[in-house]
Amino acid sequence: MEFKAIAQQTAEEILAYSQDISGWKVVKSSKKITVSKKTSKLFRGNLYRIEGIIPVSTAKLSNFLYQPENRIKWDKLLKAYNVLHKIDSDTFICHTITNSFAMGSISPRDFIDVIYFKHYEGNFDIICARSVDFPGYPPTSHYVRGYNYPSGYVCSPLKEETCTVQIVANTSWDGGYAASVGC
Repeated sequence: MEFKAIAQQTAEEILAYSQDISGWKVVKSSKKITVSKKTSKLFRGNLYRIEGIIPVSTAKLSNFLYQPENRIKWDKLLKAYNVLHKIDSDTFICHTITNSFAMGSISPRDFIDVIYFKHYEGNFDIICARSVDFPGYPPTSHYVRGYNYPSGYVCSPLKEETCTVQIVANTSWDGGYAASVGC
């Protein structure tokens, strides 16, 4: 399947996750965010959905989240975020490297993802990612290759200059073994 088709399919999957109301368990709730999880059907781990309200317009938030030059500024988990190939104005392939965790006891991860931006009728946007194989970027001994199953952001208007954001995190940090593969 070509990268654009993978990206478009991923956006539809993120939309489905955002509308899914069954099986979610709230694991944290505050005035600002709600974090829910359920077992991922794609790997041995959990699918997370984080929901909150942001005091900016949908367009401004979506643009900020999508633009590659912004990602390294706001995502403190990242050590590097590089665009490898631009497919079109809404789609690109990136290489992401995380910092190590827990005082270095958890090694840095790297990911190769197709990133896609889609604007929907009703004035909401999806920015999504899914790991892909990309020529010239095989796993290396410097990082553990993580795997992003359909993951992303759904930004929806709430009122003028305020929007809701849902973050769908469907990430295997241990190298991306499918649920059907024994470990």
